[in-house]
Amino acid sequence: MPSIAGKYQHYKNDNIDDYFSAVGVPFMGRKMMGLSSPLMEITVDGDNMTIKTSSLLRTVEYKFTLGEEYEEEMPSKTVIKSITKMQNESELITESVIPETGEKTSRHYLFTDEECVITLTHEKAKTPAKRYFKRVTS
Repeated sequence: MPSIAGKYQHYKNDNIDDYFSAVGVPFMGRKMMGLSSPLMEITVDGDNMTIKTSSLLRTVEYKFTLGEEYEEEMPSKTVIKSITKMQNESELITESVIPETGEKTSRHYLFTDEECVITLTHEKAKTPAKRYFKRVTS
């Protein structure tokens, strides 16, 4: 069973530009996000988790309790309502709603001993995007 806690370095994207285009991210924002290589740090304390993502562009940190609603602010300043749940010992699912539009989006985190793969889905995107992070510490 892989540990979820640790530091992960981004190394690859699949379909990220098409995904962000479909959900309305402007061209320059898409290019900057697609070229960034953030470091993601996850800490776990029982049902409480923190996911901190740092890049040259910005640092974002979300603290939440599994199964409880919390707010996330997107780069566009849109605030979304999210709930993160454990799918099993190596998977997290974050389901979100954009209050102004009712649109739904999700992030599926799959952890192995070597990496974390995040699959991004949005009802406007025809195909999901994937972001790959190599584990650098446990």
